[in-house]
Amino acid sequence: MGRQRLTLIVGAGDSGTRLDAFLGRREELGSRTRVAGLIEAGAVMVDGAQRPKSYQLVEGQTVVVEMPSEKKPTLAPEAIPVPILFEDEWLMVVDKPAGMVIHPSRGHASGTLVNALLEHGAAGGEAFRPGVVHRLDKDTSGLLVVAKSTEVHRLLTDMMRRRAVDRRYLALVHGSFTVESGTIEAPVGRDPVRRKSMSVGGMAARDAVTHFNVLERLGGYTLVEVRLETGRTHQIRVHFLAIGHPVAGDPVYARRDTLGVKRQFLHSYRLAFAHPVTGESVCAESPLPADLAEVLQRLRGR
Repeated sequence: MGRQRLTLIVGAGDSGTRLDAFLGRREELGSRTRVAGLIEAGAVMVDGAQRPKSYQLVEGQTVVVEMPSEKKPTLAPEAIPVPILFEDEWLMVVDKPAGMVIHPSRGHASGTLVNALLEHGAAGGEAFRPGVVHRLDKDTSGLLVVAKSTEVHRLLTDMMRRRAVDRRYLALVHGSFTVESGTIEAPVGRDPVRRKSMSVGGMAARDAVTHFNVLERLGGYTLVEVRLETGRTHQIRVHFLAIGHPVAGDPVYARRDTLGVKRQFLHSYRLAFAHPVTGESVCAESPLPADLAEVLQRLRGR
């Protein structure tokens, strides 16, 4: 079996971090336990020298990891129905159902959005997730834009970076607000304790901005419209938790699921942007899925 090399440069925010903690944040390395095994096996070099897992890194150092190449999941088209709200020769806007992951990964070799869209010409970007420009969590439903070529993928990615794509969500959160609208601006990074979770001010935190408008007050809950400026992992969920209003039903960041939502009440309902090729306006909206609409109906009936 061949080996693949991962080369990382230590940034200012990681100076003083233990070697195993620094590498343990990398999803491609799997886990802190696997990282420790690689270090012990001599597969990790810091500026050309082997170091123990407790070694504290310094800004500017180069960390090289030699790891066995793993067989990538084979991508195959599957006849999975996914609503497509807009499609032309360059891109698609699709409505992802809750429970569907975006691309194949460990534990999800098939049944993904990528498998469903291969026959529609999804292309561009990384080989294991062709066409994917941005992502939604497995249990978040709603709209995504998918590219059909390398060039369009590049253009859409640049638009995301320039915040030229209007992404809006509907979220039901715990508690009531004294204001009608607001902005949450706080960096989001990997949680230092729970590796699969994120937190405000976590490890390698990046700037994150979330705007919201109150739509409806429902007793101990509030329905809000959320507009993203940035797209950090779990951004909406982490930001609303940080201000004391976690998303209802969230199994990671919220209180007990007393409403029986069975997933985070979060739906990407609107996507609008200027077409990167034609310049025409593209705007798509998706109604609340039945499970979330039923929760609102129950709250309104109280």
